[in-house]
Amino acid sequence: MTADISVLLVDDHAVVREGYKRLLELSPDVSVAGEAADAAQAYQKFCALQPDVVVMDLALPGASGIEAMRRMLAREPQARVLIFSVHEEAIFVRRALDAGARGYVTKASAPDVLVEAVRSVARRIGYLSPDISQALALRETIQEGPPGRQLSAREFEVLRLLVQGYTLPSIAEKLGLSQKTVANHQSVIRHKFGADNGVQLAQIASRLGLHFADFTGAADAPFRSLGNGSPA
Repeated sequence: MTADISVLLVDDHAVVREGYKRLLELSPDVSVAGEAADAAQAYQKFCALQPDVVVMDLALPGASGIEAMRRMLAREPQARVLIFSVHEEAIFVRRALDAGARGYVTKASAPDVLVEAVRSVARRIGYLSPDISQALALRETIQEGPPGRQLSAREFEVLRLLVQGYTLPSIAEKLGLSQKTVANHQSVIRHKFGADNGVQLAQIASRLGLHFADFTGAADAPFRSLGNGSPA
């Protein structure tokens, strides 16, 4: 019997992928057609396999899951992407949905929630795991804040990489932008949040849910990169 729903599973940890593959394939109507460990591989597999649903983590090596999803949607506007992440903070949920995700499930969810979400997204019905209801409430709070504090999708990506400790040249290379453009984005972000220096901007990023503990790198790296725009 052929499974009705083919899934592309994207996560940078092989052990995690194997565990969720076994979980999904306990359901006779779901099969994992392929796996990917990073954004570039995910896009290649997406084009080659044309899965019904892409189950993808946000935190991937190199480009983020958001960037990978944008590439998929640019190629296939009807692509069905389900974000599966440890993050339940409002800012992550909002960015994923705004970028085109059909659903969002946290990794803290019960196993059957992921299967239910895959089935729902395969039918083109949006799905949100129950444990992010609080995040959605916070989302409304963020959206109702001062208009000048809203970040564009590109500004959010720049802020995310700054918090991870990337230097301006590194960010420019990752996002395919000039260093001047990245520096301009950094300046706009500071202006929107009224941050006079890197420490203030780092504190604001933390309040938005971009906690330093979520990322790898030296503990003081975010403060160096969030400095005055000079490459480290």
